[in-house]
Amino acid sequence: MQNGAHIGPSVVIKGEITAKEPLTISGRVDGTIEVQGHIITVEAGAHVSADIAAMGIVVGGSVKGSIVAENRVQLRAGAEVEGDITSPRISVEDGAFLRGKVQVGGQDRITRVA
Repeated sequence: MQNGAHIGPSVVIKGEITAKEPLTISGRVDGTIEVQGHIITVEAGAHVSADIAAMGIVVGGSVKGSIVAENRVQLRAGAEVEGDITSPRISVEDGAFLRGKVQVGGQDRITRVA
């Protein structure tokens, strides 16, 4: 696990999360998540029903909502995403599920979720 904040597997958060450090989610989050200048990791088994904005986003669990990354989005094998993705770069491993639109472009064209 990277240094930074961690939402454990038994934790349920409903509301808005903002951070200026890396964030790892193993539990459940409903609302919005914004991490400035760092990476959000949604681990396998985690359930996120939120719009997510960060420098980088790694998904191994379940996400329902829009994903906006300044740098890169990575969907790991077993990831389930239902929502639109906007990022300059995206990688999708075999076994990942995505239902939504993907917009890949330069960083100057990426806008934050507000």
